[in-house]
Amino acid sequence: MNTVVIGMAELGIVKAPQKITTLGLGSCIGVVLYDRVSKIGGMVHIVMPDSGNRPGICKAKFADTAVDELLRQMLLAGAHRNSIIAKMAGGAHMFGGLGKTDSLRVGERNAYKSKLAIMRLHIPLMVEDVGGTYGRTIELDPADGSLLIKAVGKGSKVV
Repeated sequence: MNTVVIGMAELGIVKAPQKITTLGLGSCIGVVLYDRVSKIGGMVHIVMPDSGNRPGICKAKFADTAVDELLRQMLLAGAHRNSIIAKMAGGAHMFGGLGKTDSLRVGERNAYKSKLAIMRLHIPLMVEDVGGTYGRTIELDPADGSLLIKAVGKGSKVV
């Protein structure tokens, strides 16, 4: 069984028995979409909250475009729109102290914009493991929809 690894500002689609993972989510957000019927899963590693509607951007990089693109590619791969659920993790505060400077609160803004994108598409958000000051690695198993979350200094959990 092979595992597809996606990097920053990338997305990927897999079907069971393949798995998909992304490493080192700090302020970035990992959004996972999973179709319970077709056993198709997708993941995107979101880096920034807003694309500013600039043309020619990497859609996977920004929360306001990444979730839409992930859904589009899942549907092209054969996923059923009505059986898709979402999970997300990451969005840590990694830059300096816990001050109120918006420019340093990238993780919080990434989490907020990612959640808005999921809600706008009317996809049920089943799991949200965001915030804190520690990084995460996630791995989706589309065979059963489980998401393994490994958090630096916090251990692992399956949700």
